[in-house]
Amino acid sequence: MKQKRAWQRMLSGRRLDLLDPTPMDIEIEDIAHGLAFVARWNGQTRGDYPYSVAEHSLLVLEIFRRLQPRAKIKDQLIALLHDAPEYVIGDMISPVKAAIGPDYSVLDDRILSAVHIRFGLPAKTPITLKRQIKAADKISAWLEAVEIAGFSEDEANKLFGAFDRSIAEGLDVKLRAPREVRAEFVETFQILLKAV
Repeated sequence: MKQKRAWQRMLSGRRLDLLDPTPMDIEIEDIAHGLAFVARWNGQTRGDYPYSVAEHSLLVLEIFRRLQPRAKIKDQLIALLHDAPEYVIGDMISPVKAAIGPDYSVLDDRILSAVHIRFGLPAKTPITLKRQIKAADKISAWLEAVEIAGFSEDEANKLFGAFDRSIAEGLDVKLRAPREVRAEFVETFQILLKAV
């Protein structure tokens, strides 16, 4: 029986096997491009552009830096790349992930591990760091839910948890053209990678 195709061709020319990803087939430009075109909230957001996973990742990094002002550069890089697998598997809303079950997490973890290895990061995110990034991720989700996805503050508090609003002071949920957010994502990545 012929095996089904489990790889995707990237714009860089790389061919990433989703079931057995190798670090050599991962390029930051492919990640940034894919994430800049993947819409969070299944595209159900206000504005003239979808709110991309790349934009979300930049916001999570900023919140992470505020929550962890002494974070190592390597940890900041891990925060930026926390949703990197979504450049090939998309951004599924939590109810869909729950319906799929643990298979989604296995696939996500495999790709994220390959991404980390490609850029000299630990294959697995240490649990304490994972929790710190998740805290920033939840604040980002709260802001996105209230500012662009039509949730009330009460709904957002129930789903993502209340938080000290001073953490998010001056932060805006941006909606930009994919090329702009893609460029900022790559630039931010390169600055962090050089500083590691």
